[in-house]
Amino acid sequence: MTLLNWQQQQHFDQQHLWHPYTSMTEPLPCFHVKSAHGCEIELSSGEVLIDGMSSWWAAIHGYNHPRLNQAAHRQIDKMSHVMFGGLTHEPAVAMAENLIKLTPPGLDQVFIADSGSVSIEVAIKMALQYWLAKERPEKNRLLTIRGGYHGDTFAAMSVCDPVNGMHHLFKHALKNQLFAERPELSYWHEWHDSAADSLRQWFGQHHTQLAAVILEPVVQGAGGMRMYHPQYLRELRQLCDHYQVLLIADEIATGFGRSGQLFGCNHADVIADIMCVGKALTGGYMTLAATLTHRHIAAAVSDPKAGGALMHGPTFMGNPLACAVAAESLAMISEGHWQQQVTAIEQQLQQQLLPLRELAAVTDVRVLGAIGVVELEQPIHLASAQEYFVRAGVWIRPFGRLLYIMPPYLIEADQLTRLTTTMAEFVKSR
Repeated sequence: MTLLNWQQQQHFDQQHLWHPYTSMTEPLPCFHVKSAHGCEIELSSGEVLIDGMSSWWAAIHGYNHPRLNQAAHRQIDKMSHVMFGGLTHEPAVAMAENLIKLTPPGLDQVFIADSGSVSIEVAIKMALQYWLAKERPEKNRLLTIRGGYHGDTFAAMSVCDPVNGMHHLFKHALKNQLFAERPELSYWHEWHDSAADSLRQWFGQHHTQLAAVILEPVVQGAGGMRMYHPQYLRELRQLCDHYQVLLIADEIATGFGRSGQLFGCNHADVIADIMCVGKALTGGYMTLAATLTHRHIAAAVSDPKAGGALMHGPTFMGNPLACAVAAESLAMISEGHWQQQVTAIEQQLQQQLLPLRELAAVTDVRVLGAIGVVELEQPIHLASAQEYFVRAGVWIRPFGRLLYIMPPYLIEADQLTRLTTTMAEFVKSR
C-alpha cells in the first residue's frame, strides 16, 4: 500500500473510520494531528492548538512528557506485552503499589482493566458475586442517580441516565436498574438535611434488592458536568452502611486531582467499598484502568459460593507497557505538584469564567478544580463550533449546551487565558 499524504489520510478516515458518537453518513469535521507537545496539538494543516480537553480528562501531564516517554522507551525494549494469566511482571507490581499508596486506606485489592468501561463492568461483577457469597442472591440490582455516565459497555450503560443519557436507544436490552433523582444542591450551596430525603426513600423501599450504589463522586462528567454537594456522599455512605449495600465510586473522570482533591470522594472524607479509576491513570498515554476493593470483599468474591474467582480476564489485562507508564505517572502525582497547578487553574478559571454568568446566553458557570463549565441557554452546533475554535487556535469540544474545558495541569497562565478568552468570545457571538 502506498503512503498517503495527510489530506488523503483525512479523506480515508472520513470514508472508513468511525469516531465517538458520530454518523458515517453525516460525519463531523475531523482534524488531522501531526504531533502534540505539552499543552499544544499541532495539526498537519499547520495550526497549533492550545488543548483545553486533556484528551477527555486523561492527559493531565500534557503530551510527550519526557518522564513518561522514558518509561515507555525503557519498557518496550524489554517487552510490550505478556499474558497476565499465570504470569506477572515488575510494571504491574510497581503500578499497583503506587496506586495503593495514593488511594484511600483499605483499597488494596487491585484488578487491572483495559478501560474505564471495563473497570465498571468488573466493579458490578464484584458487587454481584459478593452478595452471592453472602447467600443473598436477591441483592442483584444497582441504584444510581440520574444524570450520570459510567461507560459504553452493556452493564455500564445500564447505570447511565436512561432518559437524557447517550444510551436510551438500548434501554430495552439493558438490565433494569434503579435511578434516584440527581442531587439538587450544588457543591457551593448550604446543605439542608431534606436534600437527602429522596435518597433515604429509595433505600427504605429497595434495599433488599440492592447490591450496590454507583455514582461519580461530586462531579457528574459526561452526563452534564454538574458539581453536587459533598454531604450527599456522606449521607450515601451512612445509608449504605445501615442497609448493607456496597458503595461503588466511579473515579474514572474525577480521580488524580481533577476536582481539586486527589479523588472525588476526598471532598467528603468518604471511602468507597469499590473504586474505579482510569483516564489519567497513564497520564493519557494509553488505555488502562483499575478496579480496587477491600480485602474482605475480595475474600467474599473468591468464596466457592460466588464461583471461587472474580469472573473476568481481558486478553490485555496488566499490559506491561501501559503499566510502566502508569507507574511513572502515579509517581509524578505522588510528588504533589498537581496541587499547586490545579489550585492556580481553579483561581484563574474563577476569575475569567464566572463573569460570563451575566451574559443573556448563559444559564450557569461552574468551576471546581481544573474544570471550567459554561452552560448555555441553547444547544451548541458542534461542527460549526469546532471549526470556530480551531480558527481561534484552541482545542475545545463542547457537547449539548455545555462549553467546558479541563486542561492539562501544566498549562501556562497565558495559554489558559487564550482558552477562556475564546470561550467568552464564542458565547458573546451567539
